Amino acid sequence: MNAALRGAARVGASLGFELVGVEEGYVGLLEGRVRPIDLRSVDDAARRGGTLLGSARSKVFPPPEGQRRARETLAAKDIRALVVIGGNGSLAGARALADAVAVAGLPASIDNDLACTSMSIGVDTALNTIVEACDRIADTASAHRRTFFIEVMGRDCGYLAMTSAIASGADAVLVPEAERDESEIVEGVARAMEAAYARDSGKRRVLVVKAEGVRIDAATLKERIDVRVAKTLPDVDTRVTVLGHVVRGGTPTGFDRLLGARLGNAAVRALAEGEQSFMAGWVGPGITRAACKFDPYVVLTPLDEVLEETGRLMRGESALARWRRKIVEEIEPILAR
Repeated sequence: MNAALRGAARVGASLGFELVGVEEGYVGLLEGRVRPIDLRSVDDAARRGGTLLGSARSKVFPPPEGQRRARETLAAKDIRALVVIGGNGSLAGARALADAVAVAGLPASIDNDLACTSMSIGVDTALNTIVEACDRIADTASAHRRTFFIEVMGRDCGYLAMTSAIASGADAVLVPEAERDESEIVEGVARAMEAAYARDSGKRRVLVVKAEGVRIDAATLKERIDVRVAKTLPDVDTRVTVLGHVVRGGTPTGFDRLLGARLGNAAVRALAEGEQSFMAGWVGPGITRAACKFDPYVVLTPLDEVLEETGRLMRGESALARWRRKIVEEIEPILAR
């Protein structure tokens, strides 16, 4: 997010805009915490994770009274355009203010659960963090002949679990898109473990990557698996590692820095030319809208369409959601070979 802030700020400065930052998102907007942007401090922050301005969930902003107060702040500070970096909730808030200022959204969600962009800011850094952790866990698992259940973030979207499982050479992956009940999940994992150890008598580790949104929690999964394989795999230990918020921090990858900078560049240039109420997304699989004139890999999609398509994605109704379910079915036997 800092790289996106840096890109937007530097491009805005080059276009002659007066730049201000809102501290802690909509909470800070309601409280009038708006301050000038120091380009030098933004440069330094771009190499770090997190966000220089801070972020906070607001229970006061969503109701009409909260939005009225936000509009008053925007008017009092003479803010003409607003760049909002965040996920579904942040973009919905941006759309609510589109009648007061020109708004542009930048997708930032490590779950990669936003529509109209093939990649969100933070996803690549999170993925690399997970893969590094899986590699380290595989070392200790191999030393002790163990099966590890590794839980990663992904409440409604299993993108991180699926991609990290493939990249780290895991033996099984559990994602919410599969829509399986607990018994099906336990039986599937048990069979994957039995097949892995039976296929190679020298195999000393099994990795199972699980998204947090899967119906069974990691501790319960371990307990039920231990009972299920007690006779077939009596000498195999199981362990649980919940990576959780570990994957949300750390030094951003080069790709994430470029992604944030390029999305910020296109968004600010589009605002300067009069575009309003849109999200700047990254071109890739599933993106059919034509690229904008500012960057051949960036598309500008109306916020109404972004939020509608994101809802369809979360409900499993979009073409991308159907493709993800299909990939889950195809990849499982491949991982287990």
